Amino acid sequence: MVVERRVTIPAGITAAFTNFTMAVKGPKGELTRDMRYPGVNVAITDGEVVITTESGRKRVIAMVGTYAAHAKNMFDGVANGYEYRMKVVYSHFPIQLKLKGDILEINNFLGEKQARYARISPGVKVAIGNDEVTITGINKDLVGATSAKIERATKVRKRDTRVFQDGIYIVEKA
Repeated sequence: MVVERRVTIPAGITAAFTNFTMAVKGPKGELTRDMRYPGVNVAITDGEVVITTESGRKRVIAMVGTYAAHAKNMFDGVANGYEYRMKVVYSHFPIQLKLKGDILEINNFLGEKQARYARISPGVKVAIGNDEVTITGINKDLVGATSAKIERATKVRKRDTRVFQDGIYIVEKA
């Protein structure tokens, strides 16, 4: 049994596969990803990325689909980029945000004297607006991880979450 997935390389994007590493270049930038898994073969032929396996094991077959999704996300990222919008929600104390290099500092969250911090992944840009945070980048994994870190940094602890609904929440993924 041969399981095969094909992902078409869009126009204006170049892809190369050497030493189990896939490199993709496009108008927005360049991405690389390690695609090494036992029993899974990746090749680039005729403007397509072909991911195949001859194994019948569920895990290996699942990795074929995973690698196809990774390739598609890389193509979308270098062509269009990814943008997550987050909403700053507070009812008790106004939350103040500051960018300090690769760290987002969250002050006055629930009136706390101690600041909370969220690390920003390399290659990801964060823009702070009025009660809105915009996270952009070409790597979907890093953009999503950064927004999750920001959301996690404003987790309400030791209080009733039905009353204290303050935080920074993801409202749009594009």
